[in-house]
Amino acid sequence: MKEIGVPRILTLLTDFGLQDPYVGVMKGAIAQINPQIAAIDLTHDLPRQNLAAARFALMNAYPYFPDDTVHVAVVDPGVGGDRRAIALELPQGFLVGPDNGIFSGILSQYPLIKAVELTNPDYWRSANPSTTFHGRDIFAPVGAHLANGVPIKQLGEAIVDPHTLVNLPLPFYTQEKPYIRGAIQSIDHFGNLITNIPGEAVNEVPWSVILNEEIIVGAQTYSDLPVGQAIALIGSHGWVEIAVNCGNAEKELKLTWGDPVQLLIYTE
Repeated sequence: MKEIGVPRILTLLTDFGLQDPYVGVMKGAIAQINPQIAAIDLTHDLPRQNLAAARFALMNAYPYFPDDTVHVAVVDPGVGGDRRAIALELPQGFLVGPDNGIFSGILSQYPLIKAVELTNPDYWRSANPSTTFHGRDIFAPVGAHLANGVPIKQLGEAIVDPHTLVNLPLPFYTQEKPYIRGAIQSIDHFGNLITNIPGEAVNEVPWSVILNEEIIVGAQTYSDLPVGQAIALIGSHGWVEIAVNCGNAEKELKLTWGDPVQLLIYTE
């Protein structure tokens, strides 16, 4: 439980970059409510309007924060339109942002306790928010109020059916021995191609990735193969990824989000 008078930790994830003052303005809106709130930047350098990248980044950061943390995520190509603004309560904390699938990675792994549509302007920065900057006028203030201990039910109308929450349509991986088929679900700053195949699926047996008849050896570390050579391994995030030692797999292999990937498991 949150101690009385001690605000919850709040994280921020956006695609705003740092060239413009948008992130700083969101922090200002939070500080106006309570300057003692610890606002931690997850990232603001996501590819613009890329919901898949946002979904993955948030899903993989989520387990590393204390219970009761408030995560404000704003990658919002539908801002000002008819998409809902929402807040979600889970056993480990809270999620605040647009209902566009950005939270579907977390919701695939953790149970939902409560969901509300943010319809109560008492917790917005203004009852007449900008149609282009809900991060400043709705999401950051709502996140700050949650961090201050405001009950989620006060923020708006309950979403009775959680199945109405938008789910980002990413393919599931499938297994048909000796193959595992999946897709690229994220690409990091280094150009590493992160698949939706969990590391435990290979069970420490010999395996490779097959791309366009090219065999990419499965290994333990980036340096297991010579510089410039493609390699497949289980990343620190727990997913199978494809990399190039001291190179950029995205550019060299010419793959992108959603592209199919096939693993071959060696059984003998």
